[in-house]
Amino acid sequence: MKNLILLFPLFLAPALAYKEGEKIKENFTSLNNTSHKRLKRDWIWNQMHIKEEIDTPLPHHVGKIMSSVRNSNAKYILEGEYANIIFKVEEDSGDVYAFERLDREKKAEYELTALIIDKRNNQSLEAPSKFIIKVYDINDNAPVFVQKVFNGSVPEMSPVGTSVTKVTAVDADDPTVTGHATVTYQVIKGDEYFTIDDSGVIFTTRADLDRENQSTYEIVVKAKDGPGFSGDSSTATVIITLSDINDNFPVFKHPSFHFKVPENVSVGGEVGRVKVEDIDEPQHRNTKYSFVRGNYRDTFEIVANPFTNEGIIRPKKPLDFEKVAEYRFDIEATDPTVDLRYFKSGGSRSISTVTIEVIDVDEPPVFTKLPYKFKVRENDPEKRTLGSVWAHDPDAAKRKIRYSRRRASPNGDYIRVSDTGIIQIPKPLDREFSASYNITVAAQEVLEDGKLSDRESHAQVHVTVIDVNDNAPELVYLEEPRVCENAVPGKVIVRISATDKDEVSPAGFFRYSLATQDSNFSLIENYDNTANITVKYGQFNRELAKLHYLPVIISDNGDPDLSSTNTLVISVCKCNEKGNFTFCEERATQVGVSVQALVAIFACIITIIIIVLLILLRKRHKKDLSGLGRNVAEIHEQLVTYDEEGGGEMDTTSYDVSVLNSVRKNGIKPEVVPSPYAQIQKPPENVTSGAGEMEIMIEVKKDEADNDRDLLPYDTLHIYGYEGAESIAESLSSLESGSSDSDIDYDFLNDWGPRFKMLAELYGSEPNEDFVY
Repeated sequence: MKNLILLFPLFLAPALAYKEGEKIKENFTSLNNTSHKRLKRDWIWNQMHIKEEIDTPLPHHVGKIMSSVRNSNAKYILEGEYANIIFKVEEDSGDVYAFERLDREKKAEYELTALIIDKRNNQSLEAPSKFIIKVYDINDNAPVFVQKVFNGSVPEMSPVGTSVTKVTAVDADDPTVTGHATVTYQVIKGDEYFTIDDSGVIFTTRADLDRENQSTYEIVVKAKDGPGFSGDSSTATVIITLSDINDNFPVFKHPSFHFKVPENVSVGGEVGRVKVEDIDEPQHRNTKYSFVRGNYRDTFEIVANPFTNEGIIRPKKPLDFEKVAEYRFDIEATDPTVDLRYFKSGGSRSISTVTIEVIDVDEPPVFTKLPYKFKVRENDPEKRTLGSVWAHDPDAAKRKIRYSRRRASPNGDYIRVSDTGIIQIPKPLDREFSASYNITVAAQEVLEDGKLSDRESHAQVHVTVIDVNDNAPELVYLEEPRVCENAVPGKVIVRISATDKDEVSPAGFFRYSLATQDSNFSLIENYDNTANITVKYGQFNRELAKLHYLPVIISDNGDPDLSSTNTLVISVCKCNEKGNFTFCEERATQVGVSVQALVAIFACIITIIIIVLLILLRKRHKKDLSGLGRNVAEIHEQLVTYDEEGGGEMDTTSYDVSVLNSVRKNGIKPEVVPSPYAQIQKPPENVTSGAGEMEIMIEVKKDEADNDRDLLPYDTLHIYGYEGAESIAESLSSLESGSSDSDIDYDFLNDWGPRFKMLAELYGSEPNEDFVY
């Protein structure tokens, strides 16, 4: 009952509506007594509200739903979202209760449906009606920053009030309720350098923030509810970085610099580097170096390295120890791009003293005049010496100089230079071959031991050949001269001109004339270094001559003038009525072959001949090594497997006797192959010899075959070429043995030892064995 009293102000309107409903009901009853018309029934309540996070015991009364239906069996029912879970209704009275504490930040309103039914049959007594329960907000949420750490940047030395960055905090409470979602900010750490407004923008409070002293600041910002509310608060960290500006001048790291450099340092080479310190960031380091005191600005220059900011000292001209052994001057380092509004006290100038000590080195000779130019008339037989070059030793030793030629253009022995530097020509020069000649002369010092120094200098010598009129002009015509056989007098056949290998002056001209006047042609000069060949009488006869050879004399105006006779070949052609050529004999063209092509052709022919000869020699060599028509590889293979002395026709496992068999069966005597060994002719049968002659012969041949490793093993066929004068067996070679029907007794072979055991078995008198080949 207490809850209903507390919520009475919220539901005053529904109560008044209930009274109106009672009045309507009474009117309805009175009218019902007088009339049978039925009035429309309506639900009676307004929108319901409830505060969030109510700390009183559950359930919490939300409101009351009512209908104009008057029925003792009526029952109220809730349907929809969270019905009978969070919200429940009293069946008889229609009071709605919340059985959980509500949080507006999770859900701000709930939509439900109210029904009234008959308890007896659950029939709906009134049409369903939807209504909304809104949750009232209370200030129960503190502002929360969208991120824990914020970053900002501001140029150093910025004026007070310069914006740095903006932070944002969000309050989950209802923004429509005054003060519930209002956020205020405050800097609680670093407020001596920065401040913040109610919108979250951070500003500077000092104008002397120097990046070189402190480059980053870490401040803490607090966000809380609006003024007058005691809600909770949250904090966030803001890291502020000071960006660099060019507000510092470079300063030399040392008050003086000392360098040593050899005198032969190249122009533009590096002598040394002076270093400065600029505390600004690299993009704001624009150091410029300049000379303050010293008269050597024309000798040296200082260029800043864009990456290291160092000053590179370079010579602008060659150094000479013999003239100046030491240089001393003051240089200044400054930065013209420094913003003077933020310039710090301490002076804008940084000056340092530079000393450069020149070290003496052995320098190469120095030519006194560059380049050397000479002129000579072409084909001058008397001119041999053109002039000389001269160089000296710049060092104190003053050694002698020796000269030599290094390169020449065109290449060849056209220009010479002596050891003393005299320029000579061994033979007259031809301007038509080359109008100019260039050589490179090297000068080297002669050391005390007579050897030449490895250091040398070079000079270019240019020789110009003056032209002499030594070439006669030559005939030039652009097209083949042709004339119709019925040409009329005065018809221009061709325009001729001339060319001259010699130099032709702008006022030069050529003179043209015919070598003979006894022709059907005439020559007319055009006075522009050309002439026309015209028909003199007309009417040519092709039957008599189809080609006419016209000698033309061309002279130049040189000193002396030269002339040449050139033959112009004119073809007589058939023409139509319009004068167009219809038929002309083709001239025999000369086909020329260059010297290089001829050399290549002869080289190919010689190569082919050599290859053919090598092939023939190889074939002949193979034929000499063939023996009985067997190749060398086969003989080697048989000798490897042939492990018995003697052998024979039965030794078929070690020697292929197919060739011998074919000879024996066919009765053809094999061709005699010359032996690579010296042949010993068998003496006549009536000549006697010693009893051991055969044994000695075999031993000698065997030793020759065993000890001579370079010869091929032909002993299988030729070792028995001679058996002695008194041998009753005559030749033991299987090639000369004929048939096996010989009646000669070969039992004596058993007495010759184990080497002839196989032969003794083959030709011995064993009647019980037959050998089939």
